[in-house]
Amino acid sequence: MAGWNIIDGRAVALPQDNIDTDQLIPARFMSVPRKDGYGPYLLHDLRFDAEGAPRPDMALNRHPEASILVTRRNFGSGSSREAAVYALMDFGIKAVVAPSFGDIFASNAVNNGLLPARLPEDLIEALIARLGDGDAAMTVDLNDCVIRIGNEVMPFDLDPVWRLKLINGWDDIDMT
Repeated sequence: MAGWNIIDGRAVALPQDNIDTDQLIPARFMSVPRKDGYGPYLLHDLRFDAEGAPRPDMALNRHPEASILVTRRNFGSGSSREAAVYALMDFGIKAVVAPSFGDIFASNAVNNGLLPARLPEDLIEALIARLGDGDAAMTVDLNDCVIRIGNEVMPFDLDPVWRLKLINGWDDIDMT
């Protein structure tokens, strides 16, 4: 996997708590070969109605170019399915910004090049309000561990070893 230092992308809000790995990629899509990509199945039951039509009120449907997802606490909780990270990355998401993450999800994210950036809940709520149902330009800088949106600069929490892994494109085996 390639390392990275800066993401200059579009951010969208997913204003929900407790998005678990089963929601990120429902089990019924896990029989799809990994090489075919899991991006189309990301948050499938939130993005599509029962007939398979895209929900117009879902930010990721309106802004499929988004590469940064801002969401509420406990993102990625639930089972240890690494495919949840694959679905995010295959869709084009490179960073998820939330107050907290499921432990296994966060570890899987870093090992696959996806940033789980933690911000306090008050800053998350301010970002969600700012994004509304639209999107905005956002920069995520691993060099300084900051997020920039407009003139605002927000430092985020990240384990120093995880930062090193993301910058260098390393997983646990590379670290060994």
